[in-house]
Amino acid sequence: MSVTLVHPERVNRVDVHHQVAVTQGTRTVHLAGQVSWDTEGNLVGKDDLAAQAEQCHLNIAAALDAVGATPADLAKVTVYLVDLTEERAGRFLAGRERAAATLGVEFEQPSTWIGVTALAAPGYLVEVDAVAVLP
Repeated sequence: MSVTLVHPERVNRVDVHHQVAVTQGTRTVHLAGQVSWDTEGNLVGKDDLAAQAEQCHLNIAAALDAVGATPADLAKVTVYLVDLTEERAGRFLAGRERAAATLGVEFEQPSTWIGVTALAAPGYLVEVDAVAVLP
């Protein structure tokens, strides 16, 4: 495997992701920020943050699949969440976990969450970009 996730002993351990990803590979894949659109560009989950988070992660998995990768190859994820609060973060996690269950994977890569006032199009509540490393 090209990505090993680590919980360092001298860094606070959180339940929603690992603090470190060690990578070894020959290809790096950079994904554009994924929003909750379907293949036709239609918004999925209007006003439903969990549904939008789920669709973002399903789109990430589809984008990775297109280049022969899987969510296990993810090394780093950045989340842009409109009006980030603890409650909204919980809804994001619920959607991410639904996607993980659908796909039979875990999304525990190191991540950074950034609260924003808006995204590129009206109605989008979350955008997720990612970097993967392949052998």
